[in-house]
Amino acid sequence: MQYSFLDFLSLLGAVGLFLYGMKIMSEGLQKVAGDRMRNILSAMTKNRFAGLITGIFITALIQSSSASTVMVVSFVNAGLMSLADSMAVIMGANVGTTATTWIITAFGFKANIDAFVLPLIGIAIPFLFSKKSNYKSIAEFMIGFSFLFMGLQLINTNVPDLKANPEMFSFLQDYSSLGFLSVLIFVFVGIIFTMIIQSSAASFAIVMIMCGKGWITFDIACAMVLGSNIGTTITPILASLGANASAKKAAMGHFMFNFFGTLWTLCLFYPFVDLNAWFTQAFNLGDPNALFRYLENIETTNPALYEQVINGTGPEKILDEIVNLQFAVSFGLSIFHSSFNIVNVTVMIWLTNWFVKVTNFFIKTKHKEDEEFQLKFISSRMLSASELNITQAQQEIVVYAERVNRMFEMDKTLLHTKPETEEFNKLYSRIQKYEDISDRMEIEIANYLNKVVDGRLSYDGKMRIASMLNIVSEIESIADSCNNLARTMVRQHEAKVSLNETNMENIETMFRYISEAMENMLSIIRDMEIVNDNNIMKCYNKEREINNYRNALRSENVEHINQKLYSYEEGIYYMDLICESEKLGDYIVNVVEGVKSQSDRVHNQ
Repeated sequence: MQYSFLDFLSLLGAVGLFLYGMKIMSEGLQKVAGDRMRNILSAMTKNRFAGLITGIFITALIQSSSASTVMVVSFVNAGLMSLADSMAVIMGANVGTTATTWIITAFGFKANIDAFVLPLIGIAIPFLFSKKSNYKSIAEFMIGFSFLFMGLQLINTNVPDLKANPEMFSFLQDYSSLGFLSVLIFVFVGIIFTMIIQSSAASFAIVMIMCGKGWITFDIACAMVLGSNIGTTITPILASLGANASAKKAAMGHFMFNFFGTLWTLCLFYPFVDLNAWFTQAFNLGDPNALFRYLENIETTNPALYEQVINGTGPEKILDEIVNLQFAVSFGLSIFHSSFNIVNVTVMIWLTNWFVKVTNFFIKTKHKEDEEFQLKFISSRMLSASELNITQAQQEIVVYAERVNRMFEMDKTLLHTKPETEEFNKLYSRIQKYEDISDRMEIEIANYLNKVVDGRLSYDGKMRIASMLNIVSEIESIADSCNNLARTMVRQHEAKVSLNETNMENIETMFRYISEAMENMLSIIRDMEIVNDNNIMKCYNKEREINNYRNALRSENVEHINQKLYSYEEGIYYMDLICESEKLGDYIVNVVEGVKSQSDRVHNQ
């Protein structure tokens, strides 16, 4: 039987269904536990051992080491986690991902997939149309779980028979009997294969099927599993490419952990494989090495029977024996994967500080002025865990607000800078530059939030992003007001109009009120998820104070002009500065209300 191109497409579709099921299952869990995971990570990474346990727990929960390591890279990128803490969490993620391999092992060969997959989808479908977002997310998890095992079954059905199609996989035969060189070659094959599909779980499933069909020996399968541990690091590496230096260091630490772990395992490869085979036999599950010999013996002594067995139509006794040996293979590979990661973590956890030093040596942090136009915490590449990208956007909004606050501080300086001087011109140019940067930051943060909201977010997450979009818009309005203040001062000086001492003092007082309101706003933004009610009330009180002061000065201005204390033209520029400042105060209140609405959503979840 020749393996056709249509058969190959069917295999690709089976792998795709497996990966899609893994993605849907992981994202469903992330939507259910998104905020809880964020809180767990922030609370449980105070030391390397707490970080290790956290990494194990989170990865076992969301069933994806790629998602959890990308999440960690995102947190480092957002400044919420130190590099040393991230290393421990990443190490834990490598242990947590073994939970997926055990699920595949438990259901892969012995379970009747048809008996639970379709009923599970049937149970999930009504919940998919529920108005409650948590029910929808649970339904997505159940459907993803079902798709994962449907994909696994289809992969098993559609992989080509090596014996019937020797020309397709001749390299497996050519390079599988070269001793330790074969081990190195298949480690490399595992790396490349996992890098392509970006899923160590899918890689493990395919290796398990290859070994279960007798294509490769148990030790070669272990070599490919080792390679998949290095190959899976490509996902966080890709996620960190557009991020800051700290995120790149976290991704590099993940690679180093798996790379050096693979090195020591290769030095003790055959004894380590034999130890895991012994553990499998100790559980009375059989020898994982026996399946390859058993099928090879049948092929040699009875080719016709071998053909029947491969097609699943042989004697029931022999088929049952093969299923038992296949389970021994899958169990042995799971033990190998788990023991490798557990031993690796046990050794590497003590070298966390060394990993930090090495990554700091190879990846240098750029100077702040070099990154002036680059968003600090978010990038378009960091969208693998949508529910958790909200934190990065929050941190970027803090940076945005702080930048706009510096812009207002420049306005205050410009007020007292002598006009028509180089210092005045440079400061005004800098304010205009900040206005340009502010416009760009608004667009980039808003675009990022729109990309996140297009992902698989919970209803609460989408509502929080709507609040954040309003906050970003209001911060940009503050920047516009700051720029308008500077432009008013420039027009005033071009018109050769000077402000008298009393008016200057009034403007300074108004600026002081705005500065106090701005500082209060910044303190609220810096901790968006826990808003202090006293700070909210302080903001409203300051806004009323600003409004009352503006009203008093406006009435006073008319009287002073009528009394000829200063010219009408001076009064225009004076009131332009006062009224623009009052508008700025309104925008500050709008920002605070946006933060308050987002905080209310978090507490009401």
